[in-house]
Amino acid sequence: MSDDILTLALPPADARLAYGSNPNQFFDLRLPKTKGPHPTVINIHGGFWRAKYNLDHASHLCAALTAKGMATANVEYRRVGNEGGGWPNTFADIRGAYQFLRQDGRQHSLDAQKFVVMGHSAGGQLALCLSAHEPSLTRVVSLAGVADLRRAYRLHLSNDAVVEFLHGTPAEVPDHYREADPMQLSVSQGRQWLIHGVADDVVPVAFSRDYVSAKQKRSGKDRENVHLLEIPAAGHFDLIDPRTQAWKQVEETVRRLLS
Repeated sequence: MSDDILTLALPPADARLAYGSNPNQFFDLRLPKTKGPHPTVINIHGGFWRAKYNLDHASHLCAALTAKGMATANVEYRRVGNEGGGWPNTFADIRGAYQFLRQDGRQHSLDAQKFVVMGHSAGGQLALCLSAHEPSLTRVVSLAGVADLRRAYRLHLSNDAVVEFLHGTPAEVPDHYREADPMQLSVSQGRQWLIHGVADDVVPVAFSRDYVSAKQKRSGKDRENVHLLEIPAAGHFDLIDPRTQAWKQVEETVRRLLS
């Protein structure tokens, strides 16, 4: 498929809830028809951290997961082009949304003991980064994630999107790259699944391959907790399109993590 998922009619959410005072600090909540508390997927959309892309295109995957019995929280956040967007505020928003849902989830029929955080593309970077900074997060799925920010810089992905996001090059802001780059961070708890289409021409599959390889060469929990699923012939947007064969493998991975 192409990126025509971006133009589909949007499935409605059950509620739009704010986790902060900024207009971009909210999430769309979808709940199954069954009685809760529900296992929950917190979804972080992609778009190379830029304001021109919002959470709408991820509503389709959230609706598909909710139809299979999972609550979903589709998170919006400040992005490059929004006031205050970019590092570190973009990541602070992701942490704020996660903490809000953990603390207040039960009143919305969410099971805080069964959370998966999933992110696509740039959202994969944010999800993996969150898992390194939040010890309570034990299940993470990266879909075609930008898991190596220095490589993103070397390849000039999306016209140097990472330079905009981190406010400079690795030489100019080394602390930002060290704090934000999943490749440089350690995850000592829980499970990470990196899912990538082999035919991805937006974020090459080598990002996930080399991330998993690097983590598995380390000692301790990093090596035990990281897994890779490559999907032949799948492109960048196939992983978030419930109409595709690739989506079935994404859905099954999430279901196993929450079972």
